[in-house]
This record gives sequence, C-alpha cells and structure tokens, in this order.
Amino acid sequence: MTDPYITCPVFQNENFLLRPVESADAPDLLSVYSDEMAVPFFNSDNCHGDDFHYTTLSRMQSAVDFWMESYREKWFIRWVIVDNKRQKAVGTIEFFHRQAEDFFTDCGLLRLDLRSDYESTTAIREILSLIVPPAYDLFHCRMIATKAISSAVRRREALKRLGFSASAEALVGDDGTRYTDYFVKLQD
Repeated sequence: MTDPYITCPVFQNENFLLRPVESADAPDLLSVYSDEMAVPFFNSDNCHGDDFHYTTLSRMQSAVDFWMESYREKWFIRWVIVDNKRQKAVGTIEFFHRQAEDFFTDCGLLRLDLRSDYESTTAIREILSLIVPPAYDLFHCRMIATKAISSAVRRREALKRLGFSASAEALVGDDGTRYTDYFVKLQD
C-alpha cells in the first residue's frame, strides 16, 4: 500500500465520500464545527485546549489551513466527509499513527467529527466502514482507537457493530493527562 502522505487515498460508497480536506471546505465545515449539539462528541483530547467549537468562518478557515499543513508535515491526515446526495461536507475524520508509552501505542488514532444530524448509528457505520479496514495497512498499526463518550449512544452502538470494544485503559496525553472513553479494534 502506498504512503498516504504521498498519495492520500479517497474512499467512497453510495452515500459518502472521504477525501483530503481542502481550503474550499471551510464554509460547509463551519456548519459542523458551530453545531453545539455536535461539539460534545468531538475528541479534543491532547489538542492543547482546542475544543473544536468554531463560530466564525475565519476561525474555521484557520483550522482547515492547519489541517492541510499537518498533512504536508505528516502529522495527521484530515479527510472531509461529503454527503454525495447533497454534495456538502458534513464532517471530518482525522487519522494518525500513535507511538506512546501507554496502551495506545502502535495505534491508529481516529477522530470523527460529524454534524449532529449525521450522528446516527447507520451513518457512522457506513462512514467508518470506508476507512477502518484499510487503515491498519495505511497507518501500519495493530489497532485502531477512537473516543466515544457515554452520551454518544449511537456512536457507541455503531462502533460495537463494527467490532470495536470499550477499553478500560486510559490514553495518556503529552502532559500526563489521562483520557478515557476509548473504543478499540485490533487488526483481524
């Protein structure tokens, strides 16, 4: 499999397209990151205080610019999730390989940010089914981990149906902070 930081893969099914985020996505993404019902489900662990609640186009554009720089620097990849029928961005997926001195090492860390009207078991399963199977090889990891807080009932159900299980382990941040509510799936 090719290096995703050289040629970033695109994934698609009937309903959704995952492609690298572009500058032009900022207006659509503002409807995601300003959605107060969606923000609590975003994973901001170890993100230096950013809660991903953006209420202006300029702040959203700054985030998109940072995500594009992060791709160029090979820190992480941020895909935009496009609803094929509406031709609108309805969320993002961030993915990177994590090496650490805790349980979550040799791990593909997945962050899923969705507009609240897409926070359904069906949509989440369909979106994650596009990226989870190839991610082990793309990111050279033995497991994939993603956060799902207790109130994210539909997200947790989607993860369970995809073969993820709740982890009792804490992810330890750069500053020693312990983060919980992670679900993991080992490579088959």
